[in-house]
Amino acid sequence: MKSGDEMLKQLVDKSAADAAFRQQLLSDPKTAITAELGITIPESMNFVVHESDMQTVHLALPPDPNITEEQLEAVSAGLCCCW
Repeated sequence: MKSGDEMLKQLVDKSAADAAFRQQLLSDPKTAITAELGITIPESMNFVVHESDMQTVHLALPPDPNITEEQLEAVSAGLCCCW
């Protein structure tokens, strides 16, 4: 199984080489990611893809380390990969 960094690199590399894929990744990221990586994404997981330009850079912060008991249970059940 690929690491998250390897999957991200694959998506970024393909989006740089394939304009149609880049547009699909921006408009319908879940479908584009599922098709490209061949993975199943839980219905509860959402993706938001931003495109940086020369004037705007998007910074993604990791999840708050102070997770709730419910979130901890989801992680331990393998339902979330974010913590």
